[in-house]
Amino acid sequence: MNEQQLIEGCRKGERLAQKELYETYSRKMMGVCLRYVNDRETARDLLQDGFVKVFTSIDSYSGTGSFEGWIRKIFVNCALEFLRKSDVMKESVDLGNTYELVNPDHSAVSAMSANELMKLIQDLPAGFRTVFNLFAIEGFSHREISELLNITESTSRSQYTRAKQLLQRKINALY
Repeated sequence: MNEQQLIEGCRKGERLAQKELYETYSRKMMGVCLRYVNDRETARDLLQDGFVKVFTSIDSYSGTGSFEGWIRKIFVNCALEFLRKSDVMKESVDLGNTYELVNPDHSAVSAMSANELMKLIQDLPAGFRTVFNLFAIEGFSHREISELLNITESTSRSQYTRAKQLLQRKINALY
């Protein structure tokens, strides 16, 4: 089935289409889930919740823009909903505009595999990991992150900066 046939089949509730959609996107969406939570069991729960939401809200997909992007947004929102309920930002610190610059060693980063880097990101504290993913990977602005997580923009910036600093220290320790 092509993408449009998959979408139409899922809109009609066809199990075969749902199964194929799951098989097509589950690996990538598990990667999204693992970027926000650092244990596989919770990520699997988010994966299941995300696909339930995809299947129940597929009628809201307008057909404009990337279907995979639409699905990814659902999974990011599922992860954020879980993290908000877990109150991961309770330990965040608003450092205002006083944060230290990070000078990454690009040779160390380029020597790493994607899996090694993802593991380091997964090991970040939940607040750092969440802001890092939203800003560096998903492309949200600090204003958007502040609204999503109910924090200030400067807290978002400081969490991102601190995440980069911690990642840099971990990378330097490995290489």
